[in-house]
Amino acid sequence: MSHHHRVLSVIGPSRPSPEVARDAYLLGRFLGQRGAVVVCGGLGGVMEAVSRGAHEAGGLTVGILPGADPKAANPYVRVPLATGLGHFRNYLVVAAGTLVLAVGESRGTLSEATMALTLGKPVWSLHWRTPLEGLQSFANLTELQEALLQWWNSPAGR
Repeated sequence: MSHHHRVLSVIGPSRPSPEVARDAYLLGRFLGQRGAVVVCGGLGGVMEAVSRGAHEAGGLTVGILPGADPKAANPYVRVPLATGLGHFRNYLVVAAGTLVLAVGESRGTLSEATMALTLGKPVWSLHWRTPLEGLQSFANLTELQEALLQWWNSPAGR
């Protein structure tokens, strides 16, 4: 077992549907149980749901915040990084992860996914409709988790 932690970025809308929020929470739990470091934008919606799941499962949660106040982070973020960069912080969110997981879709999430692909990061998505070259879309959470387990045990995931 190597000592470095897998860092995964999770992106998604700040106003998700209940189904998207639930899957983000369950994905967070899945990642937290496996000792991943979960990086997100640190605020509400999908960011809060994935942070809550990861935190409850004992994972480390990092929130890269748009504003200058670390207290703006959702309560499940253990490491709030207050950047004062506004939307430019989105670049840092996707640059931080080895893999970028998009749960749900919004204009901001689409821009983040595009940035991640431009950086050469793999982007895996759930609850996604817009075709985006290079994006790997999954039909449901179970399929995404199975792919994550395979990735985890591959050289790419180490």
